[in-house]
Amino acid sequence: MDVESILIFVLVTVAVVGMVRWAADRTGLPAAALLPVVGVGYALLPGPNITLDPDIILTFVLPPLLYSAALDSSMLAIRRHLRTVANLSVVLVLLTSLLIGLGFAWFVAGATLAAGIAVGAAVAPPDPVAALAVGRRVGLPPRIVTLIQGEGLLNDATALTILSVAVAAATGDGFSAPSALGQFLIMATGGAAVGVLVAFAVRLLSRPLSGDPMLANAVSLATPFAAYLLAERAHVSGVLAVVVAGLIVGHHRPRSASSAGRLQTSAVWRLVDFLLEGFVFLLIGQQLPEVLRGLAGYDTGTVVVAVTVTVGVVLLLRPLWLLLTLLLPGVLRSRWGAAGVEPARLTGREIVILSWAGTRGVISLAAIFTLPLVTETGARFPARDLMLFCTFVVVLVTLVGQGLTFAPMVRVLGLHADENDQARLRNEARSASIRAALDALDDLEGQEHDDIEGHVIDTMREQLQARLRRYRDRLVLLRSADSEGPPISPRYEAALHVRRVALDAQRNEMLRWRDAGQLSDEGLRVLERELDHEERLLPDRPARR
Repeated sequence: MDVESILIFVLVTVAVVGMVRWAADRTGLPAAALLPVVGVGYALLPGPNITLDPDIILTFVLPPLLYSAALDSSMLAIRRHLRTVANLSVVLVLLTSLLIGLGFAWFVAGATLAAGIAVGAAVAPPDPVAALAVGRRVGLPPRIVTLIQGEGLLNDATALTILSVAVAAATGDGFSAPSALGQFLIMATGGAAVGVLVAFAVRLLSRPLSGDPMLANAVSLATPFAAYLLAERAHVSGVLAVVVAGLIVGHHRPRSASSAGRLQTSAVWRLVDFLLEGFVFLLIGQQLPEVLRGLAGYDTGTVVVAVTVTVGVVLLLRPLWLLLTLLLPGVLRSRWGAAGVEPARLTGREIVILSWAGTRGVISLAAIFTLPLVTETGARFPARDLMLFCTFVVVLVTLVGQGLTFAPMVRVLGLHADENDQARLRNEARSASIRAALDALDDLEGQEHDDIEGHVIDTMREQLQARLRRYRDRLVLLRSADSEGPPISPRYEAALHVRRVALDAQRNEMLRWRDAGQLSDEGLRVLERELDHEERLLPDRPARR
């Protein structure tokens, strides 16, 4: 493709992603499930398609997506549920890979155990984007969100490590369980160590750069690539290095980054997520011609058996494994609960939701496309084209089928977070922060500061006390409300309306000054940014604040 064709493709892709996102917001359906359908439709039209390049996906797309997800995750929450997360992201991935490998070795002609484990590793890790997008919209409980996030962060590292070991066995001298386990442990441990090292380096840079949001933002964008490349050069898990670095940096960001840096970095990563996720999910559907092209050498019976084995294990093993862990209470409990309290066992409804959250995505396709065409002996990789098709079917079945039905499933089960409790907790934290600020003012007033006049502290104290009274009034309403949702306060909504009317009037007057030539555009941008920050503090949905 020439430069003009690439530019046209990029513009069309952004337009399609934007339209699908708009349709998803209006319909409540996840964009991650709609985009592959649009991609399949585009692939069936005459004209060129973009073939997935696994090296580009694994090197340029996966690290920033994983790092952004890790920044937004809670290291403490994942640690609290670490045993459950490890059960899903390590044990379940291993079992899925092994069972699919055995199924291919037993029932698919020409497939070896190592090759079967390779395709099993490719389809084993769920991509939680679709499930989390729906889950946050319908209000899934924080614990379920944490488990889905934690699994999605760590399972890619497990799967890609198993895949590399299986491919080495399939193209070399064969599969050795002790050797494979040793290699897996080395790659996982080494990847985690590299992640810690990179996070430590980023923390050292954070404070000197905190005064310059642009430099801090540049470091943030470079961090996932640095972690991934450093780990890959050391022949350990680059994916795990990115995840560990993101979790540590995200945990310490409130202390190490400036307010301007946090606002700017958060906005940039939201844009990166939007564009990359839209592109990769659209790319999934465009792989249909490439996948179908290699099926000519297989009879229908072999294709049906291979697809049945792969899809059957993916869909059935997850709920069965979760059910088994429900019957064995110790497996799903963590020894690292807060204050020594172990999290409660998963309920039956939570098991169903977690089972339905196992959507696969572009990582599965990128992983399977890394399979070599030939082995070291010069022979074709066993059943490679068939494995591509099986992976594509699994991605479409789970991403589209489970992705589109996830929200109705959550609503039918009635599993949602207690909004009153969350709103109460936020307002209690706000009240506590105001009391800490008032205490700090008292300490400051008791000290000798020639440059601070008494009325300055008094004015600030009055403002803080007014906010504290507002939070306390809100808490009274929240504590007396039922469980159907936070109460609607007419006074609170009226106050928000008045503030918005005042902000709009200020903004319009500034624009009138600019249009009349009394205020420069540069001055307008400065003043407008002040109003934008003030307006950003107003809640979109007052009833939930």
